[in-house]
Amino acid sequence: MTNATGCPAAPATTDPCSRCDVLLGLPGVQVEAVEREADLLAVTVSTPWRLMGCPDCGVVAASRGRRMRRLHDVPHAGARVELLWRQRLWRCPDPGCPRGMFSEQVPGLVAARGSVTTRAIGWAIDQLRREHATISGLGRQLGIAWKTAWRAIRPELERLDADESRFAGVTSLGVDEHIWHHGDPRRKGPKELTGMVDLTRDEKGRLHARLLDLVPGRSKKAYADWLTGRGEVFRSGIQIAALDPFGGYKSAIDDELADAVAVLDAFHVVKLGTQAVDEVRRRVQQDTTGHRGRKGDPLYGIQRLLRAGAENLTDKQLNRLAAAIEADPAHEAVYIAWRCAQDLRAAYQARDTTHGRALAEKILATFHTCPIPEIARLGRTLRKWREAFLAYFTTGRANNGGTEAVNGIVELARRLARGYRNRDNYRLRMLLAAGGLTP
Repeated sequence: MTNATGCPAAPATTDPCSRCDVLLGLPGVQVEAVEREADLLAVTVSTPWRLMGCPDCGVVAASRGRRMRRLHDVPHAGARVELLWRQRLWRCPDPGCPRGMFSEQVPGLVAARGSVTTRAIGWAIDQLRREHATISGLGRQLGIAWKTAWRAIRPELERLDADESRFAGVTSLGVDEHIWHHGDPRRKGPKELTGMVDLTRDEKGRLHARLLDLVPGRSKKAYADWLTGRGEVFRSGIQIAALDPFGGYKSAIDDELADAVAVLDAFHVVKLGTQAVDEVRRRVQQDTTGHRGRKGDPLYGIQRLLRAGAENLTDKQLNRLAAAIEADPAHEAVYIAWRCAQDLRAAYQARDTTHGRALAEKILATFHTCPIPEIARLGRTLRKWREAFLAYFTTGRANNGGTEAVNGIVELARRLARGYRNRDNYRLRMLLAAGGLTP
């Protein structure tokens, strides 16, 4: 059969709800009328007639007509959508039943006393998770206030947060601190939050980092208490624990994750080397000129070159570096510090981890004896973290890079809202944005 345009016609059906499933996308709900205005699409809906028994006593209830409920649905083609639901009402005829009047409930359409449809809540959560949306922006699209939108979204996020299965299968764990506000700690609590990130790789070796939780404070207690709360099964499954060089987190790992291998993050180790070079440059600058770096000073002109990898410098830049070092015999200390930092980078960049570990062990054996105090201090720090430093080369180059990537996502989401006042709301939003809550 074909229609007036010559195209095959849709199969005929006598069930109005079947047609409405296609048009509205809500099973068991039929469309009665549609009215379109410039910025509003009003759809009147209802459910088919059926016998209804009293929820308490089961006696067949008498119909008491309908009432109109205005529901906010997913926007369409730039217009707000309102569902005008003709909700059925019944009265229990049993005089001994305490129920009295009651109304029909369609969980697939809307919560018992909600004004935002279930579908709109799912759409809003997806917008928050994937499109960097804000609650205020979603409220404008739905035609509701901020509080109304968040009151509808928050229970679903809390339900996902309470699902302990989201912690299953974690074998590699990262930890890092995060600043969530810059206000008065006496009013808003600690500025720092400790974030735990799942760094487990899939069967193809790919990393899909996701935020597991945010807890107040930056201390051994904050991390250890969270690990204790996860239970023995979770802790025994952790094989690798990546961290930045902070003793509090390392102590928590030693106490709670005795079977896990602690790995010092490569980025932060290289950063320590770069900072040592910069400290040497500033000290020599003061000793030789009596002032901070100024335009025209040899060491001031190469401060950026000293932060780059030697393999990335052009011949012109290498010549500038050599000229600055040769300008004064005291500058030789800066060059030695720079070479030490390059050796540290080379250990991590070695194609063969066995060769990289050999370079790292040489660094541990020599840096602490260097006559340059900043490099000697770096050497002592690395010796203190010896096992965690060398673990990078025996754990398939495990690192905290995924944790830093999650931190970037969290920072983006925080800026979108221009800051947060409620830490619980902040935690739920960040878990959603960074993959901790998967609808």
